[in-house]
Formats: sequence, C-alpha cells, structure tokens
Amino acid sequence: MKIKKGSVTLLVALPLLLLAACGNGKSASSSGGVNKSNLAAKQVVNWTEKSELPSIDPSLATDQISFDVMNNVGEGLYRLGKDNKVLPGIATKTKVSKDGKTYTFMLRKNAKWSNGDKVTAKDFVYSWQRINNPKTGSQYAYLYSGIKNADKIQAGKKPVSSLGIKADGDYKLTVSLEKAIPYFKLLMGFPSFFPQNQKTVEKYGDKYATQSKYQVYNGPFTLQGWTGTNNKWTLVKNKNYWDKKHVYLSKLVDQVVKDPQTGLNMFQGKQVDQTVLAGTQVANMKSNKAYFLGREARNSYLEYNYKKIKAFRNVNIRKAMSLAINRKQLVTNVLSDGSTVPKGFVTDGLAKNPKTGKDFAKDAYNGEGVVYDLAKAKKAWAKGLKQEGKKHVTYTLMADDTDAGKKTAEFLQSQLEKLPGLKIDVQTIPYKTRLARSAKGQFQLVITNWGADFSDPISDLGLFTSDNSFNNGRWANKEYDKLIDKANNADANNTQKRWEDMVKAEKILMSEQGNAPLYNGVVPQLINTKVKGYVYNTAGVPWNWKGVYVEK
Repeated sequence: MKIKKGSVTLLVALPLLLLAACGNGKSASSSGGVNKSNLAAKQVVNWTEKSELPSIDPSLATDQISFDVMNNVGEGLYRLGKDNKVLPGIATKTKVSKDGKTYTFMLRKNAKWSNGDKVTAKDFVYSWQRINNPKTGSQYAYLYSGIKNADKIQAGKKPVSSLGIKADGDYKLTVSLEKAIPYFKLLMGFPSFFPQNQKTVEKYGDKYATQSKYQVYNGPFTLQGWTGTNNKWTLVKNKNYWDKKHVYLSKLVDQVVKDPQTGLNMFQGKQVDQTVLAGTQVANMKSNKAYFLGREARNSYLEYNYKKIKAFRNVNIRKAMSLAINRKQLVTNVLSDGSTVPKGFVTDGLAKNPKTGKDFAKDAYNGEGVVYDLAKAKKAWAKGLKQEGKKHVTYTLMADDTDAGKKTAEFLQSQLEKLPGLKIDVQTIPYKTRLARSAKGQFQLVITNWGADFSDPISDLGLFTSDNSFNNGRWANKEYDKLIDKANNADANNTQKRWEDMVKAEKILMSEQGNAPLYNGVVPQLINTKVKGYVYNTAGVPWNWKGVYVEK
C-alpha cells in the first residue's frame, strides 16, 4: 500500500489480479441473493479488531482497519466481490476507448448519500481532486499516477482542475489516462477512489470525518458511534443504499479486543461472532469448525530511521541487527500462529515469473537480509561501532500495543541485546498513534506492518524509493530508484525486463539491509459458522461485508 509518489507507479504494471478468498457460504453480493427462509430472525454480527479505527477520510486513510470500514460504508464506481470480480457499484455502464486511455462511466440515478443527497459525477470529481491536491497531504495520492496530470498536480506544477476527470451533468463521468492501465477497473473498487460529498466536507471543515457523525455514507452501511478515539463502533444498514435488498444485516457491531484470550473467551461465551487467535490458541482451535485462516500478502518488518539516527546509515550496523534475529524462532515459538519466515521484503506467493512461473520471493532470494547468524552479527556490529566511534548505544523500539506487537517487540529486544553494547528500550503504543508517529518520522526503530494493495511486487518494492511518502525511515539508494523507475516506465510493457528490474531491486534492498523483514503474516481466527456471505481478500482491502447474513 505504499508506492513511489510523483512518478508512474503500479498503475502501469502487469494486470496481476488481487488474491481473494470467499468465506462460509456464497457472497450475497455475487450470487444475487440468499434464501430468506434460511435467515435468522436477528441479523446482527459482533466483530472484533485488534486495534483502534484511525480514519474514515478516503483522502487520508492509510491502514487496513480504516479501509475495511470505508469499503463497507462507502462505494466507488465498482465493488470487488468474490475472486475480486468487478461488480456494479455507482457505475451502471462503462465505455473504454480503443486505445484504453479514456473511460466513460454512466452512473446510476438511484444512488444516494445517507443524508439524502444524490451521488453524482461531481462527487467523484471533487473527491479525486481533493486527494490529489498537495494541500490535503494524502499519502495515497500515488495511486492516481497514470491518470492525466496526476503526477504534476501532486508536484504542485498544475492545478487540481486539470486532473483527467470530468463530469458531464450528474450521471456521466469521463476519465482520461496518460497510458492504458490494464487493471484500471480494479482500482475503481478501492476506497481511495470513492466519491466524497463536497457539502459535507465544507460543512464540517477540520472536523470532517474525525467522528462518524461528521461524515456521510453511500455504501451498504452507515457508521455510528465512532468518536475518533473510542474502541467500539457500529455499521448500520444504510436505508438509502441503492442495493439495500441485498444487504441482510441490520448491523455489524465492531469492537477492539487486543488480548487474544479475552477474545476467545468472548467468542466461546457467544459475546462476539469473530475473534483473532494467537499462539497456542491456533493449534488448539485448528480442528474447530469455526476456524478460518486468513492468509495475507502482508509482512512485518523492522524499520530504521536513517534521518534521525546517523549510525543506521552504516550498513554494518543494519546488517548486524538483522543477522541477530532468529526469525524461525520468532514464528515458531513466539507467534505460533502460522506466520512464516520471509525470503525477502516481497511476500511469498504474491506474484509469479511470467516466463518460468517461479514465485517472486524465490526468484529474488539471495541469502541476505533475513538469515540468522549471531557470530557474523557480532563481527559486523563490532566493525560498525568502531566506524561510528561508539562502544555503547541505546535505541528505542516502537511497536503496536497488540498481543503480536508486544511479543514481537520483546523478542527483538532479547535478540538484539545479544550484540555487545546495545540496549533496546521497548515502547508499545496504540496502533493509531504508531501510524501517526511513524508518518512524522518520530521513531528510532519501529516494527511496521505492510500489506500489498495488488498482487504485483511493485506494490511492496515501490515503498522504498527515496521519495515515497510511506518511506518513513528515509532509506535511499540511487540504483534501487533507477530500477523501480525502469520497471514503472521504460520496461513497463516488457514483462520479462520489468520482472528482472524488480528482482534486482529486491536484491539490493536486502543486500543493503534497507529494512529487516521479520515474518509473513496470517490472521488465524474463529468465525461463527452461522455467519455466511463474507468475502475475504488476501491483497487489497480484506473484508467485504455487504452480503453477510446470519443463518438460522
């Protein structure tokens, strides 16, 4: 979810599809409906989250929880259903020019906002211009690269009015691209491309989208009860939604449960219908009919702050810290949830070589960046300290205050302190706070989680270009930047050369230890077997709850 800003990016990549999995039963949003005689009298689901909800502003949100919520209280031109099938959203018809550079959308006339306003083409124009406006400060504006003038607008070289999107009346929308984008329609189902109601934005000003009452909704549900800081909110069926007949839940109550044992107790006590498992719970519950393993194109990694800590610019210091981490022990004995040891920064199974079919992670693996060798770690550490003129150093490691975050941080502390003269202070803070501080560069070391938006290596690798807005540690390598630029531009239409560019870039990232990958994540969980119709995506926005229902 973090790629190069201000340049052609993943939008010109190969049309590799998002990964998806369907939950128990068919999705109502893709099957056209369910047998209502099988519905329970009470259509309420109680869901859980591991962390707080950071944002419901399509222009500013950057995280999974925010996107999950926005994906269900909002809607773009399309929705993505089972197997990421493009389903009707606000658009009813789409016409694509022969050169693939012009899209004309006809919008449905029965779409409304939760305040009763019509959803119009102007809402898309306003939203897209708002996210591309440099004054908004959107970290996700990079996704618009490839749409006419988006890069220049983000760079402050052209006015937002020049963006390649035009409203012709209320129900016709035309989008102009700088080049054909093979999977442009998939992007139209992503929350960063959703419409926004200008009247609401201007009415609330700085308060806009900071609480559920300061936002309006055009999706299957509306959001209620979120104050911006609390740990419980509710998605309520949207009476103004155009396809409300295929929304079966009256509400989905979502609450933060950080402790896995508390979550399991609540699930077993029928207080919640879903909970995330951790540690020994996974092995104990694998045979349970409610067990669901949510595989993710997500990795957890240790990020160094190059700008703030001079010593982190020393490759020996970085390599020593990575070499000191026993990742097999981390996933097997500490997390014990099915997470795996990474081969590099790009996760296993994300994409395959278009010529050989070999997985990218295997293609790019060079035996560096993720191996454990304490003896080598100590040698590199001694060399690095000598080069820096230091004998003792203390660094603060920032992490989420979730169960996995705390366990991983404590494990890293014990591993890293095996390096002579190194002391690690652990600081665990709320997820929302960690995101904010990371974005501002307010850390020394931080455990970061990253999930790919698309099944393409560029969705991961683009994160570490020197000018990427998500490159919080500010690592920079000129050769790396050149390779990513080639993959996105000169070699964009040559599948094999583009692949080779990305493989080389991954090898540089690992050999230079731009970051230290820790593990490839999964989300083992229990979901009430009576809850049907959910769609779970491995890459991109995970949850689509539109067609969820409770069976008798």
